[in-house]
Order: sequence, then structure tokens, then C-alpha cells
Amino acid sequence: MIEPIQAKTLSALETIRHGFFTRQGGVSTGVYDSLNCGSLTKDSQENIIRNRALVAQQLGVSPENLLTCKQVHGTDVMRVDLPWASLEGPSADAMVTKRPGLALGIVTADCVPVLFADESAGVIGAAHAGWRGAYGDVIAKTIEAMETLGAKRSGIKAAIGPCIWQDSYEVDLDFMDRFLDLDELNNRFFFESDTPDHFLFELPGYVRDRLRKLDIEDIALSPADTCMDEARFFSYRRSSRKGELETGRQISAIMLK
Repeated sequence: MIEPIQAKTLSALETIRHGFFTRQGGVSTGVYDSLNCGSLTKDSQENIIRNRALVAQQLGVSPENLLTCKQVHGTDVMRVDLPWASLEGPSADAMVTKRPGLALGIVTADCVPVLFADESAGVIGAAHAGWRGAYGDVIAKTIEAMETLGAKRSGIKAAIGPCIWQDSYEVDLDFMDRFLDLDELNNRFFFESDTPDHFLFELPGYVRDRLRKLDIEDIALSPADTCMDEARFFSYRRSSRKGELETGRQISAIMLK
């Protein structure tokens, strides 16, 4: 059974449907067990299509209107006015729309999915923020794209979904220095690791901080760690540690009714 995680900031909005879907409730098997929605994985396309149809059904939208981009860990934002014909759309890491009936989907396996909505303006957004996207400020670019459609920062509510947390995310000194070069205060997102010259990075905390600095006040933050919770989530880092060459992708989606 599919039971997506709901964010308090978005679930109270009457014109918005959303969900942070787990890996549970689909038809895939093996390392893709079971609700794998990553169309660029080596899972069978038939399984992926069936899984995405189950997600679409849960959202109350036709499968062809559940849209995802070819995510490249960048900062490009797509304005979506019409569904695209292929399973994967253009290369981008965020989408915005004001058209009802289009579900904007982000697929992840440790990266941060962020869903946005300004209900009064009728504008939604969805962003994929791995460390590269977060570093390049895909969050700010998504909000700016929403503003071009009429959204106001004072009206935008945001939800940060399940992702890798600091206890699971060890990085090296060069990695940390990138973020300290942006702002020395970013050192509060890095914690000492047992490994010499390595640190534990709080990626979701960094994303929340960026939202706050962009004047987004109403933010929900999921405490779920995708790497730690194997029963509920796919995780690229966990799979790599186990020597698995592949893993699935869970999907997070938002739509205007």
C-alpha cells in the first residue's frame, strides 16, 4: 500500500496535493524493491511505468501528467505549461507551474527534495537539491522562477522531504572548504567525524537555512534519514557501502488541484 509522507505546511492547503513517497507499495523487485520511480535506472521500463501510475493514482492525476526532468545536479529551472511526451523531460533540477492538473515530481536517493506552494497565487514548485544544487543555489532560482509566475515570498510555503542526514553523510576537507568559501558561518553545518580530516555534513539544515535567508518562513523539515532507513527509502550512499551498483529512486510530487 502506498502511504506518502505529508508535510504540515502543505497538507493544510485546500488547492494543493502533494506527497513524499517512500520505496514501498510498488511492483519492482531486487535492489529496486518496490516503488522505484527513477526512469534512468536499470529497472525494467514496464515496472517504472507501473510504479509511476500508482503514484499518479494516489495524487489523483493521469500518469502522463506526473512529470519529472532529467536531473543533472544543476540549477536550471523549467517552467512547465504542458506535459511532455517522454517519461523523462528536459534536463533540469527544478520545475515551476501555475497550471492545475500537472504534478511536478522529483526523484531522489539521498538528495533533498523540496516542494513549494503559494496557494493564493496558484503557483507551485519542486526542486532537487543535492550538494551541488544546494551549493549552486537551486533553491533561490526556484523561488525566483515562481515569482515570475506571480508568487510572493511571503506567501510561499516549503517542505523539505526525506534525505540523507549528517550522521550518514561523511565528506572530506575540500568539500567543507567549498561551503566555507561561500560563507564562513556554514561551518555550523559540519560536525567532526571519527575519520581524520573528514566531517559530517547537515545538508537538509543547509537547505533550510537557504530558505530562511530567502525570506521563506513557513518550512517543514522531515527528520527521516534515507541512508539509515532501508525499509522505507532508497539510498545511493547505503547501496554503495554495500557494494551494490544500482538502487532505485523514490519520488516526491506536488500539484494544483
